[in-house]
Amino acid sequence: MLRIVTDSASDITLEEARAQNVDLVYMSIHFEDGVHPQISREDYDSFYDRLQKAKKLPKTSQPPPESFLNIYKDARKKGDEVLVLTLSSGLSGTYQSALIAKDMSGYDKIRVVDTQVAISAQRLLVDHAVKMRDEGRGLDEIAEKIKGLSERVKICGVVDTLTYLEKGGRIPPGLALIGNTLRIKPLMGMKDGKIKALGKAIGRRGGLKFLFEFLKKYVPDTSFPLYFSYSSNEEMGTQLIRAVLSKLNLDGVQTGLFQAGGVIGTHVGPNCVAICYVSE
Repeated sequence: MLRIVTDSASDITLEEARAQNVDLVYMSIHFEDGVHPQISREDYDSFYDRLQKAKKLPKTSQPPPESFLNIYKDARKKGDEVLVLTLSSGLSGTYQSALIAKDMSGYDKIRVVDTQVAISAQRLLVDHAVKMRDEGRGLDEIAEKIKGLSERVKICGVVDTLTYLEKGGRIPPGLALIGNTLRIKPLMGMKDGKIKALGKAIGRRGGLKFLFEFLKKYVPDTSFPLYFSYSSNEEMGTQLIRAVLSKLNLDGVQTGLFQAGGVIGTHVGPNCVAICYVSE
């Protein structure tokens, strides 16, 4: 049997993981008054309520090697193979924790892949790995396929406010105040495994225009689904799906809409939307 393991930055809930026979390893989210769980959609919703009331951003902690090691030991006992798909190593030490645990286990039927992405993009790769596993593909074939796909995955998101980037020390307070007053919407994506600013726009309409141009520049491979993420407002995510499919004549393409949890939500805040897909 092939066991697929991922971390909670994929925004896969425990219920969803069990349905797909995927093992989840959790990153911790620490507010000043305690740790916030990230197990269910209800936890995601309450996270954003808590985030908006917090004076300081919560801190995220990578899972310790022991979290992976326990899975590896169980797999070795049962003779299972293990494929681990982690959050980008440019954002967290989770990938290193998985590798350290592999060395500790002394078990060679483990492959650890740095997806170089997060949120629904990571989920997209996990879902494809599950599909290949269920088709009977082998460990090494799936690992190599996912590595290749990860290089083609694109993420583009519209951030609603500069407040959380300012709280995280990424921009100075004065700039955040001016930017919010002028309704500047940062456009964020990932490059070389790290979150990068792709540009900025005035207002949400300007942000959507940038996103459409991004999709035209990096054309989606429609043999794969387009995944959409929202942080706190599901209706915004639904509207984005409709706009993208209509504007780019992509009706009939498989889509998914998923809420972003606290790992990335800490930095982008509420009312953020994003699109994640495999490019041609």
